[in-house]
Amino acid sequence: MLRTLAAVLLCSAAALSAQAGSLQLCSKPADPTAEQKDRLLRFAAVIKAELQDSGQALALVSRSGLDLERFKLRYSHAGVSLRDSANAPWSVRQLYYDCETEKPRLYDEGLSGFVMGTHDADLGYASLVLLPSDAAASLAEAALDDERAKALLGERYSANAYAFGLRYQNCNQWLVELLAGAWSGAASREPAQRWLGEQGYQPRVIDVGWRPLMWLARLIPWLHSDDHPEADLADQRYRISLPDAIEAFVHERWPEARRIEFCHDRERIVVRRGWKPLGESCRAEDGDQVLPY
Repeated sequence: MLRTLAAVLLCSAAALSAQAGSLQLCSKPADPTAEQKDRLLRFAAVIKAELQDSGQALALVSRSGLDLERFKLRYSHAGVSLRDSANAPWSVRQLYYDCETEKPRLYDEGLSGFVMGTHDADLGYASLVLLPSDAAASLAEAALDDERAKALLGERYSANAYAFGLRYQNCNQWLVELLAGAWSGAASREPAQRWLGEQGYQPRVIDVGWRPLMWLARLIPWLHSDDHPEADLADQRYRISLPDAIEAFVHERWPEARRIEFCHDRERIVVRRGWKPLGESCRAEDGDQVLPY
């Protein structure tokens, strides 16, 4: 149970753990085999080709991590993929936890590295959200401006940071606050969060459902409860920024936004265009594109 809670609250590849029962934040996942790495590189290439063909300068990108089925979650980590990234075309700008300094940092990672952050190299999902041109242009400007992007970076990391709190920040919270900064002109976290609240942003509600689990979480140095409202803690729940909440907010605000979802197993890649989620176990349906390995 505690491993599952930890898994659902994790954000970046650097933050992923639960390896062999470990709950250390900076545990390194097992290296994929050569065959798994080859499949993941092909998976990333398909995603990058869609980005290149989109005619857009950026996309919101999310990927799956550990098994989050208990909380009915597929995606744990999101960032913004930028065509004009100084790192490499379509690199993903994201928040990650720097284990050496114990601080959150911004990190530009190639798309292949981003995809390889998963802990299941044999079954994985990724999604792209392509924004209308005006919304995309303002977000690209904000994301590529180091000063603006860092102005929205929190000083302390918490994987389960309260979505409307300033004490901590997780990776997805930085992303949604970046959206707020780009679309409202907010230059710091407080006005960004205020704007999100005014616009009806709804973070993901995680119902822990077992009080001892809430207590045990306090023993993990990168989980915190002191930023969450007392009423939420009494109800054994956290309200956290997660990719599905960010995508729902964007879709409501920009109904014309386009979504492309990808999955892979050991034999094929499935691509679906539209807002209907792919099925479990990477099952294809009529209208999906299937690319055998």
